[in-house]
Amino acid sequence: MQKILLLLLFFGMFRVSAQKIEGTVKDTEGHTLPFASILIEGTPIGTTTNDRGSFSISLPPGNYTIQCRYIGYASQEKKIMLGPSDQTINFILPLQQLTLKEVIVKPDAEDPAYDIIRKAIKKRSYYDNQVKAMEAKIYLKGLIKLRNLPDRILGKKIPEDDRNEMGLDSSGQGIVYLSESVEKVSVQQPDKFKLEVLSSRLSGSNSFGFDFPVFISFYKNNVDVFDGGLNSRGFVSPIADNALNFYNYKFLGSFFEDGNEVNVIKVIPKRNYEPVFSGIINITENDWRIYSCDLTLTKKAQLEILDTLQVSQMYVPVENDVWRIKNQSLHVSIDKLGLKAVGNFVSVYSDYNIHPDFPKDFFNRVVIKYDTAVSKKPHSYWDSIRPVPLEPEEIKDYKTKDSAFAIRQDSVVTNIDSLRKKQGPVKVLDVFWTGVNRTHYGDKSRYQIQFDPLLQTLQYNTVEGVAINPSLVVSKRLKPSNSEISFIADARYGFTNGHFNPWGGLVFNSNENFDPDKKYNHQSFFIAGGKRVSQFFKQIDLTGLANSVSTLLYGENYMKIYENYFAKAGYSKRWESGIHFLIEGEYEDRLPLNNNTDYIFSEKYQNRLTPNYPVEIMSSQFQRHQAVLMHASVTIKPGQRYIQFPKYKMAIGSDYPTFTFDYTKGFKNILGSDVDYDKWSLNVLGDLNLKLAGVLKYNATLGGFLNANSTYAMDYKHFYTSFSHISGQFVKAFQNVTYYQFSNSSSFFSELHLEHHANGLLTNKIPLLKKWKWNLVEGTNALYMDPKTNYGEFFVGLENIFKIFRIDAVVGLQNGYKPIYTYRVGFAGILGDAMNLQRFRRIEKIVNVW
Repeated sequence: MQKILLLLLFFGMFRVSAQKIEGTVKDTEGHTLPFASILIEGTPIGTTTNDRGSFSISLPPGNYTIQCRYIGYASQEKKIMLGPSDQTINFILPLQQLTLKEVIVKPDAEDPAYDIIRKAIKKRSYYDNQVKAMEAKIYLKGLIKLRNLPDRILGKKIPEDDRNEMGLDSSGQGIVYLSESVEKVSVQQPDKFKLEVLSSRLSGSNSFGFDFPVFISFYKNNVDVFDGGLNSRGFVSPIADNALNFYNYKFLGSFFEDGNEVNVIKVIPKRNYEPVFSGIINITENDWRIYSCDLTLTKKAQLEILDTLQVSQMYVPVENDVWRIKNQSLHVSIDKLGLKAVGNFVSVYSDYNIHPDFPKDFFNRVVIKYDTAVSKKPHSYWDSIRPVPLEPEEIKDYKTKDSAFAIRQDSVVTNIDSLRKKQGPVKVLDVFWTGVNRTHYGDKSRYQIQFDPLLQTLQYNTVEGVAINPSLVVSKRLKPSNSEISFIADARYGFTNGHFNPWGGLVFNSNENFDPDKKYNHQSFFIAGGKRVSQFFKQIDLTGLANSVSTLLYGENYMKIYENYFAKAGYSKRWESGIHFLIEGEYEDRLPLNNNTDYIFSEKYQNRLTPNYPVEIMSSQFQRHQAVLMHASVTIKPGQRYIQFPKYKMAIGSDYPTFTFDYTKGFKNILGSDVDYDKWSLNVLGDLNLKLAGVLKYNATLGGFLNANSTYAMDYKHFYTSFSHISGQFVKAFQNVTYYQFSNSSSFFSELHLEHHANGLLTNKIPLLKKWKWNLVEGTNALYMDPKTNYGEFFVGLENIFKIFRIDAVVGLQNGYKPIYTYRVGFAGILGDAMNLQRFRRIEKIVNVW
């Protein structure tokens, strides 16, 4: 106990006696130099200036040499004797005076930069693999400022309350994100990684900020930025093995610093619209390592989402021949749809250890781990450890938003009243067009109500005529178990046949993430029953609206439906290992439905109308029958990785494909069941990032019927396809096949969907396409059941058209038939992918019971 007290006393004395050195860094014309590096010579201690060129660092009394470095400027040193009081030291840096080497000038002489770069390329792999294991501390500060927020984005008005909550001024400017964190990163060759978030602070919240540093290594051939979010192809390093194919170089001169001769090289892209950097890279003489760099990506470098990204890095020696990044700053800007924003993300590395002794099983599937007290540090803690001083507007942002958050937390009743007021009353327009999505706020409980807009549930088909199909979902969060229970009520009425089909269900969902303290961890129980209208292929992506349009305009009534009294119950569970299990049982009393109207807008298309059953596989309407079914599936995602938050664990995927085994059993003579079959399938779904060569996506399935003693059309194996010229789900659907064309109950089938997304490869050499960033996509969809029944289609197209659309030319080939040529239009691109995901999530909600 005495030793502990002495240690606490020692560290307390150290903190009390530590003094602050602060100041600013400017150039000779008085302009501040943001994110300059401040280093304490002979120690690993250092910091960086903020956006206004100010710095602050705390040290115990003693003699120090303070060094200031900034890319493009001559470094400067100042010796100080730090006593019992704080000191102010300012730096004024002149532009770097470069010395040009003497060279023999020839008419076709190569620039000296190329020889330096070739030597750096030869050493690239050595420096990339030089450190076999490492750990370091990182201080990270992230800031995003809005320069302009329009009144509307994509036609949707930005509510005034949202502007006020973000802390914007009347011109739509202000800080919308401010976060700090302290982390420890551990790495071991070849691919072991763990990030421990020790403390985190987010302005206006007690949650976590963007606590993941952006690790950028120019010693990699392919530089990944934001985990490929800015370009899945990655970007070519200026010293990559193939860099000379992408870059031109210019030697600007050299300078001496800390006994090192440093060559300054300008990096110039050979061509626009290649995934390459531009800017300055400084390479040391003789050992040919990166000394520092200031490199930029723009829209002409195939940068997506952002308009510019500037990466500045400063390296320092940490042991003998080993140099590592000391400071890294990222500056981003965006100007899209009238929204203008800039951001800075600063990382300061310290406490490098390149000989760590990691305990056994230290590297596991938890790659990011949050400390249990990560967001509970007091403000005094941040004031004491922050290596980059806050700017005045950042101090104001913390103070204003943290105070507002504290008031919201302390005033629970007031908060509930404000939430009710913000939500406003239900409007007639909500009921009929936009839908109702509200939360009932009570003093002790709350629940959510979702109601589909009535007009959007209207549809037309040849069986029911005009039909309306509203649904209501009431959900309540159960706090003790962090689970949710939902009641679903669905009603459908056909105005022509007069049939009313209501059903209801109850769903219990446990907490979505893994929490060892919860009893029901990531499980679901569900039960439902009533009378409903189903399509023969229940999972089909044909909506009522799409069928209404095709029927009324062109007489193409694709939707084939039947009624059924049903009861269904099931259970699912997801394990931390990446295994998902589902089992469900279902009873159906299936009733046939026939066409009751042939009304369409144009009589000339009435001959296109077909009976209300899949004529491709049925010659007449089915007879009423019963079915008792059991369905089970197991999904495995090997190598699943996780983020460990203080109270739960969240899966973040893996590099391996997803495997799904599916089995359905039809039971004969149970509850009068008429079906008798066993159906199975095995699916493999994944993608492969080929970096500069693009992305390859694949979806392969094998399956069939072990027995098909008694099956009906709704029990068959069906395949996804497209609606008219609107593409079906990419890497899942056939694009040139009609509904039910290949539905079957055969003993074997195999299905393959393969797509290659070039992501700028090839099209970046075609003038207009590279400017618009329209990218090439090509692939195939294939089906094989037996030598007489096989089908294949090939397609090539362009995606990211206006950031939204994709257009494919498709040819379908079937044995015994002539090739069929067509085109398909779908959503694919920066915005289109999101729209596609939203579209199919909406379809999934419609066609599934839950």
